[in-house]
Amino acid sequence: MRGLFCLLLLCCALRAASVAQKAEMPQSGQLPPSAPMFTAADLAAKVPAAKAEDVKSMDAILVAVYDVISGPAGDRDWRRFRSLFLPEARFTDAGKAPDGSSLVIAWGVEEFIRDAKTVFAKEPFYEKAIVNKADVYGNVAQVFSSYESRHAAGEKPFQRGINSIQLFYDGKRWWVLSILWDSEREGNPLPAKFAK
Repeated sequence: MRGLFCLLLLCCALRAASVAQKAEMPQSGQLPPSAPMFTAADLAAKVPAAKAEDVKSMDAILVAVYDVISGPAGDRDWRRFRSLFLPEARFTDAGKAPDGSSLVIAWGVEEFIRDAKTVFAKEPFYEKAIVNKADVYGNVAQVFSSYESRHAAGEKPFQRGINSIQLFYDGKRWWVLSILWDSEREGNPLPAKFAK
């Protein structure tokens, strides 16, 4: 929900900034002064510079998202990771608790890095997309990306699931706004259209 709220704020902010350059917005259409508004330049100034090849297209940023978290046990290139995401991006794991109840675990960018560092320090982790299905409207895209996670290349996946990835194009580059995922489990198989 928080990721959706941030996405809505970003969309409103960019639209408001664009309209404000052309004409004054009517009083009733203005956002509260506390609502953050970011231009493409504002966003770029808040994160490390991205590699042009990582953010030049929707396909490129999807490859980069999987690539930057994959590797042997040890650290990852967290500067590159941060460069792909809106500073307020959200990561949300929607799954089931051991008792079968639904649960949600949510992180911001820095929280995700903190927790991922702990796991990646001890374990190799390789994740790749199986199938990406995108819907695009204007400057936004929603991608259902099925994935496989492994501890070693060529090994049988220990986990599969679907990432719901929200992307934004600022006119110069693509950004990841949020990633929401659910994993395959008993009673929740990966749909055939998202398997190989």
